[in-house]
Order: sequence, then C-alpha cells, then structure tokens
Amino acid sequence: MATTRQAHTVWEGNLAEGSGVVTFDSSGIGDYPVSWPSRAEEANGKTSPEELIAAAHSSCFSMALSHGLSGAGTPPARLDTKAEVTFQPGTGITGIHLTVVGEVDGLDEAGFVKAAEDAKANCPVSQALSGTTITLSASLA
Repeated sequence: MATTRQAHTVWEGNLAEGSGVVTFDSSGIGDYPVSWPSRAEEANGKTSPEELIAAAHSSCFSMALSHGLSGAGTPPARLDTKAEVTFQPGTGITGIHLTVVGEVDGLDEAGFVKAAEDAKANCPVSQALSGTTITLSASLA
C-alpha cells in the first residue's frame, strides 16, 4: 500500500530578510522556523531544507540497513547513523556523507561495510537523491 506524507511551508518576505515556518502535516510533530541566514550561515535555532534532507536520509538508510542485515540473519542491536548534507550558496547541494556505526553480533567489519554500501545504494531516499554525490563511512562499534 502506497503512503503519501505532507508538509507545508509559509514564507513571508524576500529571500535574504524573509522567513518561513515548515509544518509537518502528516505527523503533526510541529512547526519549525526557516530562513536564508539559517540555511546559508549559522542555524541559530532554525532548520533548513538540508537538515530536513539529512533527517530523511539518515532514518531511511538506517531502516534499509536494518532490513538488509536482518534478512541476512544478522539483525543489528544498534545503528547510529549521521547524514551530513553540504550546501553551497549559489551552487546548491554539493554532497551527502553518511556515517554509520553498528553493533551487529556475528558479522565482521567487511560484511558490515558491504551491507551498508548496499543500503546506501538501495534506500529510497538515496535513490531519490541520485543526482547528488553520496559517500559513506561504515564501521562496527
């Protein structure tokens, strides 16, 4: 069964001095302020499209890796995944780096790295972002 999730943003003013609020409609988890300075300079308590992409990518990748490891008979006890999305004003998103540290009984480092590379290639968010260079660092705890 397909699912559709929704969020919306209300923006007021021009790019440099304006600001907006992103609302997570489907989950109802809240409203989050955004602005150009919080995107291109310091976050200062606001989010950005890149942080939202990082959240989506780290969670999707973790789910895909957990599924792959479980399917291979080595379910993870824990996966700690960070996604770093780099934004260059005037250019756009220039890359995404995933870092995952796993606790997986019965699996060696090479097997874990192989499973992580597979999850990177096949998680739906990675596939949606295929126009961007995605790199990975994977290790066991």
